Amino acid sequence: MTNATRIHCPTLRNRIMSASEAAALIPAGANVGMSGFTGAGYPKAVPQALAEHIQAQHAQGDNYRINIWTGASTAPELDGALAEADGIELRLPYQSDPTCRQKINEGQMEYIDIHLSHVAQHAWFGFFGKLDIALIEVAGITEDGKLIPSSSVGNNKTWIEQADKVILEVNYGQSAGLEGMHDVYYGTALPPNRRPIQILQPDDRIGENYLRCPPEKIIAVVETNAPDRNSCFSEPDEISQRIAHHLLDFFEHEVKKGRLPENLLPLQSGVGNIANAVLAGLEEGPFENLTSYTEVLQDGMLSLLRSGKLRMASATAFSLSPEANQELADNIDFYRSRIILRPQEISNHPEVIRRLGVIAMNGMIEADIYGNVNSTHIMGTRMMNGIGGSGDFARNGYLSVFMTPSTAKGGAISAIVPMVSHVDHTEHDVQVIVTEQGLADLRGLSPKQRAKTIIENCAHPDYRPRLLDYFERACASGRGMHTPHLIGEALSWHQRYEETGQM
Repeated sequence: MTNATRIHCPTLRNRIMSASEAAALIPAGANVGMSGFTGAGYPKAVPQALAEHIQAQHAQGDNYRINIWTGASTAPELDGALAEADGIELRLPYQSDPTCRQKINEGQMEYIDIHLSHVAQHAWFGFFGKLDIALIEVAGITEDGKLIPSSSVGNNKTWIEQADKVILEVNYGQSAGLEGMHDVYYGTALPPNRRPIQILQPDDRIGENYLRCPPEKIIAVVETNAPDRNSCFSEPDEISQRIAHHLLDFFEHEVKKGRLPENLLPLQSGVGNIANAVLAGLEEGPFENLTSYTEVLQDGMLSLLRSGKLRMASATAFSLSPEANQELADNIDFYRSRIILRPQEISNHPEVIRRLGVIAMNGMIEADIYGNVNSTHIMGTRMMNGIGGSGDFARNGYLSVFMTPSTAKGGAISAIVPMVSHVDHTEHDVQVIVTEQGLADLRGLSPKQRAKTIIENCAHPDYRPRLLDYFERACASGRGMHTPHLIGEALSWHQRYEETGQM
């Protein structure tokens, strides 16, 4: 690339090299902290060059693999390329790449699934071992060597501080107008010296616009010009719209009861079409002057900001369709004054989530009749993506909502089952379950009361009688009347699906 205007620090201009040259600086067996969070702000060129380097080493009989730590999921240029090259020994904390998923479930890649708020602090505690190299995408470098974060912050602050060496990708494909949108907090400390995080409102700024990195740590600077790659979101289907309708009706009810203010409380929303349907419903609904304290900003959040329904949004990353990403770039001055991007240890911090009273809205794979939720494993053993930040918000939010269609695979699978095949969120952390069938408000209910409410309101009619039959027989068994179960049948629905393809 001939234009070096994004690299204003003379010292670092001397370290510009090709992606292949930078990739060669990463040794086999290294722990590498890479930027990236939900397909935003990940390095684009060096991972692909590294994949080619790994394949060449494998051809020579060298078992070259590395351990990859990120903020969350990335994209095919990173996770996909390195997984296809069989170059990943261990991956953490969250992924969504199909090749990674296949290798994890086939036992060819080790995987650590962890709450996103825990990743940085566990790295500081030394639980993962020594971080050798940080590979970080930035939008530019200032004259005095400060790094302008790109479209995600994630764990970049921690990776830069922890790593022995740093490789930078300066991506001209990221809007230069991102400068000033970020709030990088350098006030965290290790126990027993921790101090309160002074965020009292979602739009409070407590940090800096830039990432710090000692110039002597930076061993390579690679120039790129490539967009983030995120999936396009389809228009919300009828099922997603029905789920959103139930939830929005519930919000209106809570406002009337005085349990929510008229502008609700700060919103957290997971990624996907159901979440976008909820956001679209909010745009058409009666709520004004909304705020968001979340981890990811997707298309629906930009639309709410444009309409004025949403006053401001705090997150750690974008997750935008190509069209929404262009909208962001075209109107970056408008959005920069309404969006704050923070490190994920702050965006997902339990202390802040609890203080602000966040309304947590996340997806799930299945829930059981007592309210336990599985958000990660298919049939109890096969990893889907990971827990992400759902646990950070579910356990600490003012309201904890989980949403899903009531069936999957054309009705072959019920999302409401007698017992979940894997537990990510216990019944103690789940307050509201929503499907297109209805909404179950579980607050203040005993286990048996929760079971009746979930079956009556959330289960698909094809499965409702069988769930009720299971529950009644479990109650009649006389064993464990606090949370009645028939242990010999509790997972029989999953077993039947595995054997016949039908629950």
